[in-house]
Amino acid sequence: MIKNIEVAVLIPCYNEERTIANVVTEYKNILPNSTVYVYDNNSDDETRIVAKNAGAVVRSEEYQGKGNVIRRMFSDIEADVYLIVDGDMTYDSSVARLMVDKLVSNNLDMVICARSKVSDSAYRSGHKMGNYFFSSAVALIFGKKITDILTGYKALSRRFVKTFPAHGHGFDIEHEFTVHSLEMRLPIAEITTEYFPRPDGSKSKLSTYKDGVKILFSIFKLLFTEKPFLSFSFVALLLLSIGATWGWKYVVYPWILTGNIVAFSSAILATGLIILSFLMFSTGLIVQATKKHRKESFRYNYLRYKI
Repeated sequence: MIKNIEVAVLIPCYNEERTIANVVTEYKNILPNSTVYVYDNNSDDETRIVAKNAGAVVRSEEYQGKGNVIRRMFSDIEADVYLIVDGDMTYDSSVARLMVDKLVSNNLDMVICARSKVSDSAYRSGHKMGNYFFSSAVALIFGKKITDILTGYKALSRRFVKTFPAHGHGFDIEHEFTVHSLEMRLPIAEITTEYFPRPDGSKSKLSTYKDGVKILFSIFKLLFTEKPFLSFSFVALLLLSIGATWGWKYVVYPWILTGNIVAFSSAILATGLIILSFLMFSTGLIVQATKKHRKESFRYNYLRYKI
């Protein structure tokens, strides 16, 4: 299926001199007609030189963060199919052809390679629990369960790449792929493969807690941008409930008993909360209309591409 398909293997890199040569060589052998691109993200080791000697097309991205690198890759590179993989030798290269074949033969926009645990050193329990939580949260919000929303191993169609908004700057870019696909109802699939520990001397760039907080905050933001009517309505209902309860307890009920409003500050607070709830509801309607227009614009751009 992929003989006449132009495949670009995209490898974002930061200080991966120990592993990048093997990664480049593996994908050049498995996908011999593809072009392997390594984008160096301000490495202070010999990543660029090693990657170039291994046969990769080496370029640079000065803005730090995986999201910035991927955004630059998607802007620069033209291909029919894009395979994204990390440069740390943790992903199973043997399934690359299967991923591309599945994408092309089923006319999909994304094939996700979900990670199965090989050892605790490869897939730490904290990362596994965090991934399960975020994947479950996305499934609850968007209605479809994806096993591994944070995997860095994906095959993407040209129409996906050229219409993907790519807002994230760091590792939070990973879940954006899944959220974008689910919200826009794009055809996607998932396969499961082994996940290997890093070789000795190779260090992970992922911070469990720091990046976890960033991803959680990013999902929270996406909830308001992708489900605005639901999100703003919930906040509006919460404010209305607090305002009405406060107003009844400290303003209306005392007024019924005494005939006087004695707590003017409570009256102002309750009124403010009720007004704010209506403003939040109105905001939700406006953002929902804006989102509908954005989805229509995306669809028009998406349909311009054949694959």
